[in-house]
Amino acid sequence: MKGMIGKKVGMTQVFDEQGTVIPVTVIQAGPCYVTQIRSADRDGYVSVQLGYGETKPKNLTKGQLGHLQKADLPALRHLREFRVPNNAGVEVEEGQEIKVDVFEQGDLVDVIGVSKGRGHAGTIKRYGFGRGPKTHGQSDRMRSPGSIGMCAAPGRTLKGKRMAGRMGNDRVTVQNLPLVVVDEEKNLLAVKGSIPGAKGSIVMIKPSTKKA
Repeated sequence: MKGMIGKKVGMTQVFDEQGTVIPVTVIQAGPCYVTQIRSADRDGYVSVQLGYGETKPKNLTKGQLGHLQKADLPALRHLREFRVPNNAGVEVEEGQEIKVDVFEQGDLVDVIGVSKGRGHAGTIKRYGFGRGPKTHGQSDRMRSPGSIGMCAAPGRTLKGKRMAGRMGNDRVTVQNLPLVVVDEEKNLLAVKGSIPGAKGSIVMIKPSTKKA
């Protein structure tokens, strides 16, 4: 079973054998623990739940602590599920520790995270709209989105119209990122390119589902 939970450390660069600069994002991945295994007979699907980030027991509820104590695990702050095909076998056991050695250099992975929140933004910042003219008596509508409605039919604003609203803070998946560095001693992964989220945010790493 390949899959881990990690923390985004930041970006840096490495050099390959030809001296080419490769921009990479460093992820502090694991160690993770298998907290629960869901089966098709009992739950209707197959998945492996992993836990990451040891914390003090007082930071968790009694229900969360009881769930972890079933597998004789310490208090873990972050729990995530990784789906497994129903016809594939689960090769791990509850309580097992998973480290970065499940991945190899050159593997293609998908990284899932929550993008940076930008707050409430207008259409110019959010979608790149152009502004209105500054002249001809315009004084307070330069950054307005313009007309949003229609004529008599259908006489309403259609769903999905690009308008002002919350920008960012969405679940984002970046696909087909090659693993450049796998450091087993420090539990570090370095993927080529950028991944969503701020420094210190929690991300999920799993094998690519749409390999290039």
